[in-house]
Amino acid sequence: MKDLKTLITGLKSERLTERKKAAAELGRIGNPDAGPHLIKAFNDPNPHVRSAAAFSVGMIGFGDATEPLIKLLGDEDKYVRKSAAKALGMLNARKAVDALINTLDDPIDIVRKSAVRSLGIINDKRAIPAIQHVLGDRSGIVRIAAKEAFKKLNGYT
Repeated sequence: MKDLKTLITGLKSERLTERKKAAAELGRIGNPDAGPHLIKAFNDPNPHVRSAAAFSVGMIGFGDATEPLIKLLGDEDKYVRKSAAKALGMLNARKAVDALINTLDDPIDIVRKSAVRSLGIINDKRAIPAIQHVLGDRSGIVRIAAKEAFKKLNGYT
């Protein structure tokens, strides 16, 4: 395992594989000092780096990433949107509830699934009507996640 300083330097590498690996590894080491550097990586031109950085800020519990993650919910890449939605749940980001509700309209099922799961984790009652709506989603994986979230929000689990 590389040290924090080496990994932060890796985020700025010209080599894509090194940037992507550094973003992922920073999440695994769990040091919140990496948070501001990972947020900078949200602007990386490569979606794999942005996705890894988004997931990593969730893993380290870097709450200051909430607003930047909300912006990533609008990223052009589905995996970046998925990672951002997942990270917001990991952060239990109540400020993101409205943005996650809006994400339930995403055209990609894995993004909607991550958003509905995060809404279940955050457990804010404002999400109940939206989750109730996606119980009828066209995607089975979204419907299953919505059932789990709906049960949690209604105190069944």
